[in-house]
Amino acid sequence: MTPITEVEGRRISLSNLDKVIYPASGFTKGEVLHYYASTADALLPHLVDRPLSFLRYPDGPDGQRFFTKNVLPGTPEWVRTAEVPRSDGPTRQILVQDLPSLMWSANLVTEFHTPQWRADAPARADRLVFDLDPGPPATVVECCHAALWLRERLAADGFHVYAKTSGSKGLHLLVPLEPTPSERVSAYAKSLAVEAEQELPALIVHRMTRSLRPGKVFVDFSQNAAAKTTAAPYTLRARAEPTVSTPVTWEEVETCEDPEQLVFTAGDIAPRLRDHGDLLGPLVTHDGARPLPARAAR
Repeated sequence: MTPITEVEGRRISLSNLDKVIYPASGFTKGEVLHYYASTADALLPHLVDRPLSFLRYPDGPDGQRFFTKNVLPGTPEWVRTAEVPRSDGPTRQILVQDLPSLMWSANLVTEFHTPQWRADAPARADRLVFDLDPGPPATVVECCHAALWLRERLAADGFHVYAKTSGSKGLHLLVPLEPTPSERVSAYAKSLAVEAEQELPALIVHRMTRSLRPGKVFVDFSQNAAAKTTAAPYTLRARAEPTVSTPVTWEEVETCEDPEQLVFTAGDIAPRLRDHGDLLGPLVTHDGARPLPARAAR
């Protein structure tokens, strides 16, 4: 019989708690749920009011993985949703606004992915993102070198820049913005990616073409498009181990000499939150949010 758990007055069916989701470490679905419950205070502010895309992996990272955006059949009526415009007509997507909806969603076994905008202002980004993806034999160490150049370049335009691991191979850079049309943010991000490649051609590539990427860092600016999403801070990833997209300090980026220095799993997050708090808090509070530079606004 599926156990029923009450979370803040909502009754939720939590299934298959002993099922191993991450075979390499024996990490179970129950442990996945415990991770999300214990990390909710840090995670939820990064999800609230952002229509979610789920990358589901109910049979673990080696099983079937699939993206879902539309509201799922059987979604409880108390889970909030939002209308989202699309090229083929509006649809509705789930909002995770509180602990009950987080735990209901986590029971699906999913990564959480969010757009750079909020439900009340579709396609008006309140943050800019770069996804730094290493092409083997490059690693996150090379991503850190690219990140430091981008940090300085963005700082020259007056921006505060924050970093997190992707939870996979690379690094994400995030910048709080005054709400700006996604189209303009994308154009500005592309211009910086092109500039980065011109300045560091042996390290950086701005195009996705696979043949260009071995040994270099792909500076992916495309996730600024209104239709795209990025793995949320603190989400578990569908990897061999229960790795987490983890906020990191700039000191950690500057001193990274081995990829293992920037690999964090579920068990690492509570101690890091005790030590650092939420390093991406300014993305939630919008402290330091700025408009795009005037030359990019045209």
